[in-house]
Amino acid sequence: MTPHKVLMVAEKPSLAESLSRLLAPDGQFVTHKHSTPIHEWKGSFRDEPAEFRFTSVTGHVYGLDFTKEYNSWDIDPVKLFEAKTIKLESNPKMRLIHHLQSAAKGVDYLVLWLDCDREGENICFEVIENCLPSMKHPQNGGKMSHVYRAKFSAITKEDVRRAMKNLVRPNEDEARAVDARQEIDLRTGVSFTRFQTRFFQGKYGNLDSTVISYGPCQTPTLSFCVERHDRIQGFQPEPFWSVQLTVSKSDTPLKLSWGRERVFDRQIGTMFVNRVSDAKSKGAKVLSIVTQKKSKPRPHALNTVEMLKHSSTGLGMSPSECMSLAERLYTQGYISYPRTETSKYPENFDLNSVLREQSSHPDWGHYCADLLANKYDRPSGGTDSGDHPPITPTRIAYEGDLPGNAWRLYDFIVRTFIGSLSSGMKYSTTSVSFEVGGEIFECKGTKLLSPGFTSVMHWITTTDEYIPEFKEGEVLDIQQVSLVEGKTSPPDYLTEAELIGLMEQHGIGTDASIPTHINNICQRNYVQVSGTKRYLIPTNLGIVLIHG
Repeated sequence: MTPHKVLMVAEKPSLAESLSRLLAPDGQFVTHKHSTPIHEWKGSFRDEPAEFRFTSVTGHVYGLDFTKEYNSWDIDPVKLFEAKTIKLESNPKMRLIHHLQSAAKGVDYLVLWLDCDREGENICFEVIENCLPSMKHPQNGGKMSHVYRAKFSAITKEDVRRAMKNLVRPNEDEARAVDARQEIDLRTGVSFTRFQTRFFQGKYGNLDSTVISYGPCQTPTLSFCVERHDRIQGFQPEPFWSVQLTVSKSDTPLKLSWGRERVFDRQIGTMFVNRVSDAKSKGAKVLSIVTQKKSKPRPHALNTVEMLKHSSTGLGMSPSECMSLAERLYTQGYISYPRTETSKYPENFDLNSVLREQSSHPDWGHYCADLLANKYDRPSGGTDSGDHPPITPTRIAYEGDLPGNAWRLYDFIVRTFIGSLSSGMKYSTTSVSFEVGGEIFECKGTKLLSPGFTSVMHWITTTDEYIPEFKEGEVLDIQQVSLVEGKTSPPDYLTEAELIGLMEQHGIGTDASIPTHINNICQRNYVQVSGTKRYLIPTNLGIVLIHG
């Protein structure tokens, strides 16, 4: 029997190689150099002998543009909403269209291993368009009956082979949705970019940009940053006054907080400080002691937005760098698919196998072993968005295996996974109330009872805030009473993490595109990133663009 010829296509060359290594018998295959490499081996497909070819594209095969007559900026921008569009090869130098046509010549089946999201589905049909004409015509049915789609969320042998056994059909509706978005983005982006570039260059001749771009997601993203800037610039500091009280406990000074916190009238503040000063000789009487046990719940499973937020605040990485590193970790088989809105583990997700994989690691293996030995409570919280499972480690790695920030991101992903299966952090708070001259003061302490998940997610842990022991009715000597003046302060500039949260809240972009939109406003000099907290400070160009 003549073996079937099967062509498989991935989204990136590195992914094609990783998948070939998992699918080929004993991971052995022959590689031929082309526009992108082609990996070949022999095996079986649908229980029959087969010869496999596995190659890749490099993202989208096509880009959408207007026909040549609309390239001139002399064209009225309004006309671009009805102008003819054309699909052009994204990277003509790579000759990917010719490569796909050649690779598909004489094959019986086409299996698509593009990323499992809408963009990936769109690329599926770009690949189909170029491969289908070169494929053999089957005896029964049309050529599309021999086109399959692999659905997978991790580059592991188990996940990839499961996908190979459960091939589905590509979803044309999802692909067409991307076509529609691309056309809307092109028409609005180019027309408004041309319009506002002319407008602002005519109105502000000193703007530091030759082209002032517009994007349907970029502009509202920038507007959040400028809105915060406007609040800061328009802020008027307001003076306030607070009564500060220092008592003595076992010859140790202890500052107490005023129950009223602050007042905005100096005369009223003076009245209160005089009232307390007049009662100074009577001391500060302990009215009540309230101790409460509290807990901080473990985190939900990790999704893209939470990964991006922490990478900015905790690791000092931009969202675009974080996403780039996460994609690399994914294609290398270290983590699951990094673009997901889901923060709840599926019921059939094998959590134990992930723990066992990590249980020999010198940094966190003992946490995994404890969880496996003590039968942890399976997480039930979080949100199932119906896309991909949460981001989890899929393969053990050591610090020497991954360079710099890639290791730091992997470390965070593993620790968050372990933390999501651990118990909550338990602590107690003690609040002591005092009375002086009819005014209430208090001090608060915190004591950690059980670190729970913070043992492994060490950046969240709470430190003890010690206060002495008191008894109700006890009277303490007062060392000092003073009226302290302060001023209200403006809000800080938006951080990257706060901006990511606002974009998610208002539906600006997707978990996959948020890093691109933030990177765009930075690269186009609309905002600048400042300091270790990564504040986003609008430039004059960015401010004028929103105010204009």
